[in-house]
Amino acid sequence: MEKLVICGQKRLEGEVCVSGAKNAAVAILPATILSDGKCTIENVPDILDVAILKEILKELGASINQINDSSIQIDTSNINSYVANNSQIGKLRASYYLMGALLGRFKKAIVPFPGGCDFGVRPIDQHIKGFEALGAKVEIEHGKVIISAEKLVGAPVYLDVVSVGATVNIMLAAVKAEGVTTIENAAKEPHIVDLANFLNAMGADIKGAGTDVIKIRGKKHLKGGHTYTIIPDQIEAGTYMIAAAATNGDVLVKNIIPKHMESLTAKLQEMNVTVDVYDDSIRVRGSDKIQKVNIKTLPYPGFPTDLQPPVTSLLCRAEGTSIITEGVWDNRFQYVDELKRMGAKIKVEGRTAVIEGPVRLTGAPVRAMDLRAGAAMVIAGLMAHGETVISNIHYIDRGYERLDEKLRSLGADIQRIK
Repeated sequence: MEKLVICGQKRLEGEVCVSGAKNAAVAILPATILSDGKCTIENVPDILDVAILKEILKELGASINQINDSSIQIDTSNINSYVANNSQIGKLRASYYLMGALLGRFKKAIVPFPGGCDFGVRPIDQHIKGFEALGAKVEIEHGKVIISAEKLVGAPVYLDVVSVGATVNIMLAAVKAEGVTTIENAAKEPHIVDLANFLNAMGADIKGAGTDVIKIRGKKHLKGGHTYTIIPDQIEAGTYMIAAAATNGDVLVKNIIPKHMESLTAKLQEMNVTVDVYDDSIRVRGSDKIQKVNIKTLPYPGFPTDLQPPVTSLLCRAEGTSIITEGVWDNRFQYVDELKRMGAKIKVEGRTAVIEGPVRLTGAPVRAMDLRAGAAMVIAGLMAHGETVISNIHYIDRGYERLDEKLRSLGADIQRIK
């Protein structure tokens, strides 16, 4: 097992380049199943979730050619199975996108129940509702989701809750359904727009992605032969912005779409952090005194739930009482006990965390409880006095490309050890 060892109190300075978006990549890779030919995808992040998905696609019969560090060519024309049974699927939340993609292509799909980070109940009832609206029959047996349809026919689907996963899965199935599918109360996240753009580049007819109503006119065939570049990772960018503020640093975060960062930018400025926004980069300069803020996480364009754990670490530096309300997941504060080991004063009641600051964090052995909680531990370690040792870092590797290397390039004292 690998661990990260951080000696804190080092100011981050310099430039860092953001990789392709994890949440877009894990939707776009399964979407290649719907193509009749080869797809070249650029800006693919080198992360564990992508590696697992590539392995699953190969087992299904796809051929994947690694062109360079961040570009791959995928040919799914020889996929002949609608049964995904790779042993790694249980570790991957995004494996449920195989349901929509395989259903769209074969009108059948058998996929194990998805895994991933455990921070509360994440049901797939809205996914099932969408598949059934398109004419599919869905059963869950022996831990597997079994979906079949005589044919898929476009239909109106109203999501009871805003769900990124359900929006993606319904899009994937609907692009090959007969007629028009309308998804109301759809998720609006940047990676929903990126997936729609990718599918449209293959010949799909999707309108309204990025709004709460998406219309999809089904097509019989989606062509290959095109090259597509994945958008930059909003959450990785936000993590470096928060790390710069946490260490009172001066960091230029490059290769980002500043509009995606507006909710975080506003909160950092409220905290007395200087944020300069450019065309495709943002410079963050910290402050000796971080001001308290209140934050509520919401679906995009609200404050991202995935940045809630890292910003909680930062607020341990803030003067006074900050309150964070989690508006998306029901159990996302499990990592708080790990921060308390380092001296944090945080009280959690249900979906609300009350953070008292400023406190002097000290290094300690801690665990990454999930992907973004792992980022929170790294940021706490960068702030802390002394040595922090983080275990369970496979969670961090699921969504951050070479996090330790990039932080070292900014001056952090962080090492990966066996």
